[in-house]
Amino acid sequence: MELHGENQFKIRALGNAAFKLTRSGLDLSRLSKEEIEAIEGIGKGIAAKIVELMSTGTSAELEALRRKTPDGVIRLMDVKGLGPKKVFHLWRELGIENIGELLYACRENRLVALKGFGIKTQEEVRKNVEYLLSNEGSFHYATVEPVALACLDKLRNDLKTNVEIVGEVRRKMEVIRTVQYLASSKRELSDKWTVEGLRLEIASVAPEIFYREVLKRSAAEEFLNELGPLQNGNSMEEVFENSGLKPVPAEWMETRKAAIASREHKVPQLIDWQDLRGCLHNHSLWSDGLHSLKDMAVACKELGLEYFGICDHSRSASYAGGLTIEKVYEQHREIDALNEELKPFRILKGIESDILSDGSLDYPEEVLAEFELVVASVHQNLKMEEVKATERLIRAIENPYTHILGHPCGRLLLSRPGYPLQYSKIIDACAANGVAIELNANPWRLDIDWRWIHECMNKGVKISINPDAHEREGMLDMHYGIYAARKGGLTADYCLNALTLADLMKYLKKN
Repeated sequence: MELHGENQFKIRALGNAAFKLTRSGLDLSRLSKEEIEAIEGIGKGIAAKIVELMSTGTSAELEALRRKTPDGVIRLMDVKGLGPKKVFHLWRELGIENIGELLYACRENRLVALKGFGIKTQEEVRKNVEYLLSNEGSFHYATVEPVALACLDKLRNDLKTNVEIVGEVRRKMEVIRTVQYLASSKRELSDKWTVEGLRLEIASVAPEIFYREVLKRSAAEEFLNELGPLQNGNSMEEVFENSGLKPVPAEWMETRKAAIASREHKVPQLIDWQDLRGCLHNHSLWSDGLHSLKDMAVACKELGLEYFGICDHSRSASYAGGLTIEKVYEQHREIDALNEELKPFRILKGIESDILSDGSLDYPEEVLAEFELVVASVHQNLKMEEVKATERLIRAIENPYTHILGHPCGRLLLSRPGYPLQYSKIIDACAANGVAIELNANPWRLDIDWRWIHECMNKGVKISINPDAHEREGMLDMHYGIYAARKGGLTADYCLNALTLADLMKYLKKN
């Protein structure tokens, strides 16, 4: 509707209704039309649309709008920074109907005089388009995993032979371009196909060299070059052992360091799900989460964990329902009551405090002192140059109330590159101030990048594998965080939420 310049009041009413219903947790399928109409902010018109959607799976009005809208125009909104209002002007005033035309228009300086644009905005749009195009055909690991495993089962059943996933999927890379399979067969197999836009390939090798080839086709080049010649074996473990090497988990087969550890038989025991004792950095209905604090805590307890860190957004994050000081104290009273009800399970009184532009946190010291856990994160003003951005984070790290530096570079994989940082200085500051660094386990983030974990461990900085969960199921994202942590060689000794509750509380009471 915004793309077609329709009534702003209707647009706003629909947006507000969608937001309220999303947060309400109501099962609309169990409600009558009259009961839906009675929900605050809904009314007869929107209730009718909801009933139509539930009964037909679509909306006649929506389909009519879709027929009037070129597919490429919808795609323009995939470009970071382009919402429907800007796309409206690009389409209506410049006749731009797809990504290619937009990039050409940027290079021809056609956006400069357009309403809501200018030279700086045009340059930002150009960069974002090029970033989007560079990631065409790439998928988050979390999106690929179920498809890859389902196809693996089918291939094994159809071919009646041993088939393994190889390549970047076996190493659990954060971004995947192609799913590769290797079959054990004397018959030559070679095929390529796509599933849901994802590229898949299969090849075959003779059974006697199968597992050696699985290793060779899975490990990163840097790892293989350092590893040296490989012998055959009847399993991956045998290939390592027959070659005089210590087996290395697939996720860690990335670097020269891992290969040297294999040669010297010094492969560490990498972090695993069973090592986790708690789940830190989560959101609830108090800010922008979908479930109540109690629902989130109970879901965490049901995972067999012993503590839960609630870190709703702080007051400057008004767009995400950030907590005013009064709300902070209200939430703390609820936590006290829940801790009494759920003991010995423990909810930690935490906050995700916004790091302001000058590096300060957005509550006064007397309020920060009331929290048991402070995750300090950047959410706004992401365009600082490297030195200034680094200084901003260091000031936040040096705040005596900061416990964890949240998603340090702010990246969104396949959508937004992280802002530039001097990582070694950030890690040094965390080491000096006893601050852990978050590995945000949301598969769209996985930030801090696993490539920096080795330096963190060398300098004694703990990594906290946090799901940043906004719903109960989001806590399971810690699996993706573990995959990334293992790629970086993380061991349980250096994982903050692998500490027992007693040891964690000692760590947090540094202030």
